Amino acid sequence: MIQRFIELGEGYSDIYELIEIAKANKERLVHLMAFHTIIDNRNMTSLAVILKPTNPGDFQPLYICREGIPNPNTIPNKRFDLFSAVAAELNKEIIQFDIKPSAIFAEKELFYQYLIGILRLNHYIPPLQ
Repeated sequence: MIQRFIELGEGYSDIYELIEIAKANKERLVHLMAFHTIIDNRNMTSLAVILKPTNPGDFQPLYICREGIPNPNTIPNKRFDLFSAVAAELNKEIIQFDIKPSAIFAEKELFYQYLIGILRLNHYIPPLQ
């Protein structure tokens, strides 16, 4: 199985695309995620939509808006409120994690491998097969 993060942006106008992906794929929707981190002394959040793997093909897309939304636990904001509203509409809970910032990784791909490892270890996505 191939599991890959697909970055839509940092969560400004692309948050609407992330929300539409969740709504349009409600049959394939597995999880809505919020990854919290600290960047330059600012509490930031990445939002993600995890879908079931394709059949055939075994490709599992993990759509993400990376580190562009203020952490809603410290600064309430409308973008996270929109994501929360979609979670309620689709009867899903937003799973939240505190993670390391992407800037500490030499490459963005290493950051995404780190996140995939966290998701696998916590059984939110299937293990490597």
